[in-house]
Amino acid sequence: MNETEVLLQLVQKRLDEFCAERKSSFEGISPDLAPLLDYTSSLLAGGKRFRALFCYWSWAAALAVSDPLDEAQRRASTAAMVDICSALEMFHGAALVHDDLLDQSDTRRGAPAVHKRFEATHKNSGWAGTPERFGMAGSVLVGDLMLGWSSEIFGQALLNAPSQTIEGACRSEFSKMRDEVMAGQYLDVLEENAAPTRSVDEAVGRANRVILYKTAKYSIEAPLLIGAAFAGAEPALLRGLSAFGIPLGMAFQLRDDILGVFGDPAVTGKPAGDDLREGKRTVLVAITREQLSPSVGALFDELLTSRDLSPEQIGFLQQTIKGGGALAKTEQMIEELGNEALANLESLTLGSEAKAALRQLALKVMNRES
Repeated sequence: MNETEVLLQLVQKRLDEFCAERKSSFEGISPDLAPLLDYTSSLLAGGKRFRALFCYWSWAAALAVSDPLDEAQRRASTAAMVDICSALEMFHGAALVHDDLLDQSDTRRGAPAVHKRFEATHKNSGWAGTPERFGMAGSVLVGDLMLGWSSEIFGQALLNAPSQTIEGACRSEFSKMRDEVMAGQYLDVLEENAAPTRSVDEAVGRANRVILYKTAKYSIEAPLLIGAAFAGAEPALLRGLSAFGIPLGMAFQLRDDILGVFGDPAVTGKPAGDDLREGKRTVLVAITREQLSPSVGALFDELLTSRDLSPEQIGFLQQTIKGGGALAKTEQMIEELGNEALANLESLTLGSEAKAALRQLALKVMNRES
C-alpha cells in the first residue's frame, strides 16, 4: 500500500470514528437524531479527496526541504496532518450539502442529495407540513453541524502544531478559506438570478470571479497553503504554491463546468445537462452568451432560468454552447491554465517525491472524467 492509499484510509477511519462518536452522543439525546449522522456518514464515505491529498502532499513537499523532524515529532505531525485533512473533507461535505440545497440539485454521486433524503423521510412517515420544507431544514442543520465539526477537528489537530507561529498561520489560512468560499457561493447564487439584468460583456469576468472564490482558492490553493503552513513554510514558498494552486483550481472548475453540461450521467452521478437545468452561469455559458444575437440570447436566458427543461431543450442549449465555439475555447483555457500551474510547480524547491505526487494530482484534476 502506497503513502496516498494509507492517508486515504486514515482519513476515512478518522471521519468514521468521529461520526460514530457523535451519533452515540446524539442518540443519548433522542433516537430521532440518528438521521443527522447517518446522512453525514454516507456523504463522507465517497469522493476523490482532492483537498486532503493536496494538503498532505504540500505538507510533505515543504517538510522535505525544512529542518528535519525527529521520529517523535514526525509521528505527531503526521497524526495532526490526518486530522487536518479530515477537517478539510468535513468542510467540503458541508459545502456540498448547502450547495445542493441552494442549487436545488436532487443527486450527489448518483444518490439522493441530503435535502432529498430528508424529504423522503418526511413523505414515508406521513408527517404534517411539506416534505420540501422539512428537507430544507434538515439539510441546513446537517451542513451547519459539519461546518462546526470541521472547525473542531481542525482545532484538535493544531494542538500538535510545532509552534504557536505555525498554529496561527494555519488558523489564518483556514479562516480565510471559509470566508472566501462563502463569498464565492453568494456571488454564484447572485449571478444565477441577476445575470439577465446585467451586462453580457462582463459575464465572463463575473463567472471567473465566482470560480476563483467558490472553487479555485477553496479546493486547491487553501489546502496547499494549510499543508505547507503546518510544515513551517516560508512566505516565498507559500506564494509559489498559490501560483501553482490558483490556475489549477480554475482549470478544475472549468472541467467541472464542462462535465455539468456534457458529462455522462453514469460517470458524473448527475442527470445530463444538470448545470443547465440549475441555471448555472458558468464561464462556458458566459462565453456562449457573449456571442449570441439579442433575440437568440433572450431565448437562451429564458431557457436557462426556467429550471424545467425538456431533453430537447437541454439538447438545444448544449448544441448552442458547442456550436458557438464555447466548448473548444473552454478546453483551451483548461490546457493553458494547467500548463501555467505545472510550470509554476516545477519552479518550486520541494521534496522530489511529494512534488511528483502534486504533479500527478494536478493532471488528475485537469483531465478527470467525473
